[in-house]
Formats: sequence, C-alpha cells, structure tokens
Amino acid sequence: MAFSDAELERYARHIVLRGLGGPGQARLKAASVLVVGAGGLGAPALLYLAAAGVGKLTLIDDDLVDLSNLQRQVLFDTTSIGAPKTEAALQRLQALNPEIALQAHRLRLDAENAADLVAGQDLVLDGSDSYATRAVVNAACVAAQVPLIAAALGSWEGQISFYAPHLGAPCFACLFPEPPTPGQVPACAEAGVLGALAGIMGSMMAAEAIKHLSGAGTTLAGRLLIYDGLLAETQIFATNRRPDCAVCAAKADATQR
Repeated sequence: MAFSDAELERYARHIVLRGLGGPGQARLKAASVLVVGAGGLGAPALLYLAAAGVGKLTLIDDDLVDLSNLQRQVLFDTTSIGAPKTEAALQRLQALNPEIALQAHRLRLDAENAADLVAGQDLVLDGSDSYATRAVVNAACVAAQVPLIAAALGSWEGQISFYAPHLGAPCFACLFPEPPTPGQVPACAEAGVLGALAGIMGSMMAAEAIKHLSGAGTTLAGRLLIYDGLLAETQIFATNRRPDCAVCAAKADATQR
C-alpha cells in the first residue's frame, strides 16, 4: 500500500521503528477498528489510533460531553461541553489526522445492533463502563471471530487483556462469566478515579491494537495485566480458555470441526 509524501512524514517515526516499519504501517492503514465508548478509556485510545494512522476508525457512544468528563477524557475540551461525544470526537480526530476515514454512531451498543456494528471490523476496543455492554460486545466479537481488546478502570487500578478464542486466547466471558455483585465495583462518580489512570490504560489499549494490527511484538492474548497506580505496581496473570464457557466454547468447537 503506497503512502503519500505527507503520510511518509506523518508516520516517519513508525516507519523507522524496529518491529513495525513500512509494512506494519501499511497494515495499520488498511485496518478497520471499532471503538465502543469515548469515555476515559476510549478517548486516549482514539487519539493514539488516529495519530498512528489506522485507516478506518468507527466510534460508538450515545452520551453528551459533561464538565466532569474533562478530568480524564482528553479527547474533549471545555468548548465541547453539551455536545454529543460522537460529534466532538469526530471534529478532534479529523483535525488530528485528516488522512484517515472516520465514522461515528450516536447510540448504545446492544444485543440488537452489536452484530452489524462488529461485522467487517479487524479489531474491536471496548472502553464501555458497564458489564452488560461488555458481555454483548464480547459475544458479538466471538460470533464474528473478531479480536477484542477490553480494559476497565477503578479508582487507582486498571486491567486490560486481549480476547480472541478463535486464535486460542480466552474470551471475556472465560474470565468474567458473571456480572459483579451490587456494590462490588462502584461507579467512578461514587468512588472517584485518577484521571491519568484512564490515559495509561487507554494508551495500553492503543498499543495492543497497534501491535496486533501491524504484526509487531507480543500482545496480551492469554494474559491479564493489572496496573495499580497507587502502588506503582504491574501484575500479569496467565489466563486460559474455559472449556465450558457459555459464550465461546461452542463457537470454537464448530470452528475446529
């Protein structure tokens, strides 16, 4: 895939980067990525994916920008308050990189529309803030055999993994088959969240996406990374597929036959 002179200059630091290079940058340019949510996780992830030259970015979010978002959702600024996040995000991302294709849907992903939204994507990033949405995103990705990068935030701690049962890694439901009990995971508005933590975890999502799409390095497939911002500690745990997983076991068995 050819690059224009402007693209060669824009992506110069990637093109000379060992392990990524011109071929990896071309794969990024050819890729299509769906990002669910433009909140604390999706905002930094979208910025770095757009800056990296991912060829097509699609965003899903049904919310409006609120003043309380600006402590961590760096995609927006004070002039965005009251605007749909999809609208404000498109303006910012287009200004950052006019070389890529952008699309946004102002809606909430659910069981009725998930399959259509995931279809044709090379990768999905889930930065949503509810277990119900994460479960629906995961099921749609498993059914379509589209890899999923999902992260979550809580006060000072974040977690992230790469889910792809068709590639031998667990799906989200293998690790989290049941929703948390009431009160187990308090909302950010209740417990608070370190703004910079959202940037750290969202940037990790973008880094994992860039590695997978370009073919560089090793992803978090089969591993769960937990970052404790208060203690400055990172732990990585090996994860395995559950043979009795209600979401991916039957799909994987059908694929292997």
